[in-house]
Amino acid sequence: MVFLHHPLDWDLNKDPDKAFHLMNTNLLDKLKERRISLFNFHIPLDNYGDYGNSKTLAKAMDIEIEKPFALYSGTLCGVIGITDCTDIHELNQKYSQTVGHETKLYQYGESGIIDNRVAVVAGGGNDTDVVCEVIENGVNVLITGVSVKNSYSETAHAHEIDYQINLIGGTHYSSEKFGCIAMCGYFEKLGLPSEFVNDSPCFADL
Repeated sequence: MVFLHHPLDWDLNKDPDKAFHLMNTNLLDKLKERRISLFNFHIPLDNYGDYGNSKTLAKAMDIEIEKPFALYSGTLCGVIGITDCTDIHELNQKYSQTVGHETKLYQYGESGIIDNRVAVVAGGGNDTDVVCEVIENGVNVLITGVSVKNSYSETAHAHEIDYQINLIGGTHYSSEKFGCIAMCGYFEKLGLPSEFVNDSPCFADL
């Protein structure tokens, strides 16, 4: 069985206005021939839970979780927590070390982190509604996956500029992979050997 968060191919290089693309149907035929099941688990992994993308990313960054926030498809998908980093530059460096590649900082405000509180929304978290909740919670740092400034996110960036919210992006894939990594532990508890297969991030996300 192949366990997936998304059954689609994410690539902004192909089209900056259309991130998701249908997977190669030939691959489906090959999976069927080899009797390999495909298990897609989307919204439940975005949910706030032990295997949730934002929660597992926060834990990987040693962020002490305070509470969930950010409503998405009927569930809370993000977390607000406490970091031990002293400023956004140190936090950006820690994010880079956590995901294994350079992340991108949009410094729209002061470098200090207010009360050491940060917001984490893995994947496509740079959304206007999310940014509004970040502002309401008195947080000045948003850690997410997709941070590129494009037609979809320009309003979110405008809000961040107006309210001096610092944005840090780590790509869609790299910010969400920790949920699937954690799921390996879940399968192991069931007595099912599992292995996380690394993919390559799309740096156009940044």
